[in-house]
Amino acid sequence: MIALSRRPIFTESRLQTAYISHPLCLKHDMGAHHPECPARIYAIEDQLIASGLFDYLQHHQASEVTREQLLRVHTAAHLDHVAATAPQQGIAHIDGDTAMNPYTQPAALRAAGAAVLAVDLVMAGRVENAFCSIRPPGHHAERGRAMGFCIFNNVAVGAAHALEHHGLKRVAIADFDVHHGNGTEDIFRDEPRVMLCSTFQHPFYPNCGADSGNEHIINVPLPAGTGSSEFRAAVTERWLPALERFQPEMLFISAGFDAHRDDDMAMFKLGESDYAWVTTELKLIAEKYAQRRIVSVLEGGYELHALGRSVTAHIKVLSGL
Repeated sequence: MIALSRRPIFTESRLQTAYISHPLCLKHDMGAHHPECPARIYAIEDQLIASGLFDYLQHHQASEVTREQLLRVHTAAHLDHVAATAPQQGIAHIDGDTAMNPYTQPAALRAAGAAVLAVDLVMAGRVENAFCSIRPPGHHAERGRAMGFCIFNNVAVGAAHALEHHGLKRVAIADFDVHHGNGTEDIFRDEPRVMLCSTFQHPFYPNCGADSGNEHIINVPLPAGTGSSEFRAAVTERWLPALERFQPEMLFISAGFDAHRDDDMAMFKLGESDYAWVTTELKLIAEKYAQRRIVSVLEGGYELHALGRSVTAHIKVLSGL
């Protein structure tokens, strides 16, 4: 039995964190040995169960995002290209390192739908915050193209839903993935209602972001070998003052865990304590300005044990457990 089928008993009134996923996220597969694999979800849930946290979260299956919701951040041509590329069998490549199997498009629709559901749950006051344990990830997907393992930009879909459906005036996205959230920047570069704060290894894939920021795009490129002290200084000196000025009404997190010292996809040296620390700092911003409203969306993280431990540390802070 996989964890997604469990039905934990809970009293909703005492819960503050939703855990949103969908079985289709386990069926999206880009081929043998691809680092963005279904085992990532299992690793997260196994560690949450081992820690005792899993049954204390409010569990939801992601709904399917609508075309209208996707069109807030993507072009119609991109949506049509994804649909046309989706194979009936086997694997088809939509980008040099991004492939689709027959379950990829429905999984991507649920991944983006998870962010929409998370916003709705938080805005309705059913939870204080939510973690979307989904794949494919999203922050490299630009307005008009898929790239970097990403089909649709899940966090951008959620942020746009908060603005357009719920009428918020300012939302912020904090992206601590080791790769720059180029897709999120592409989508919101000219949207002053959205602040993006991004730390990332540079020079490194996707080889942009170092000099493209503005008043509401706070890019902090950091060199290979960056560890805890440098990362925390970047957040303290660049992110937090910007977020204080912006005063977001909801905070989103592009939660990538590939900056972990054990993850060989990059060359940062962060640990679980750093993810707990940055989550604490962001939670304080949300408490001060956003009525505690946080939606966190899984991005990268490819060393399975480190991923499971890091997400557990992140959710432990979100949940207050």
